[in-house]
Amino acid sequence: MGPDEIAALERDTVDAVAPPEVVEIGGWRVPFDNGSIGRAKSAVPLRHDLGPEALDEIEAAFRARGLPPRFRIADVPSLGAVAADLTRRGYAPTQPTLFKTGSSADMARLSDGPAMLLSEPSDAWAAVFLGDGFDPADGVPRIAALRRSPDAVYGAAGEGADIQAVGVMSFGATWAGVHGMRTAPAHRGKGLACRILATLGAAAQARGVERVALQVEEPNPARRIYRAAGFTQVWRYHYWRL
Repeated sequence: MGPDEIAALERDTVDAVAPPEVVEIGGWRVPFDNGSIGRAKSAVPLRHDLGPEALDEIEAAFRARGLPPRFRIADVPSLGAVAADLTRRGYAPTQPTLFKTGSSADMARLSDGPAMLLSEPSDAWAAVFLGDGFDPADGVPRIAALRRSPDAVYGAAGEGADIQAVGVMSFGATWAGVHGMRTAPAHRGKGLACRILATLGAAAQARGVERVALQVEEPNPARRIYRAAGFTQVWRYHYWRL
């Protein structure tokens, strides 16, 4: 992936979670938020060949807003100097996460089972997102951020009229992004997530959007579903925190 593609992908990734304020400093995309979504409050380089020159200014921008500085850095050799400088400043890498890309066509082929497409998260949709097995303290601000997303659709699937699995697709300037995939614990393994991914893929195809990206934490067993949907890893990243 070339520098321009990386920059477009990272801009769309940040914008999808609708942080209240975003600036660019020395080739970095810097969002400011006090919620629970890491991408909405972590500075990210828009190129994978940047050095640490902008770190002082980025730290000062966070602190001027009363927020702790945070960074999201790809594990690539060309950002080694940034990682070394963050280590020197007292930061440590946490939460290893895989950045994956795929196509809406591959997603749409994943399942022919029924799923609903909503223009906004309903109460039943939110009940799954905040239900058993998930942390409401984390989920409530995530739903608020998803509602702020400038262009998103919401997938839902279940047995009968009930909703037992949910997901979100946001549409950026170049990329569509998959977020918020959750299935109620008692209904996992029934193919509900596959039905949602297929429906979201079809929604992207209907808009003429082919390229799709998502992030999944490294230990998450849902990785197998994303592999089945055709997603492949482009890099891994960590969140760097003091």
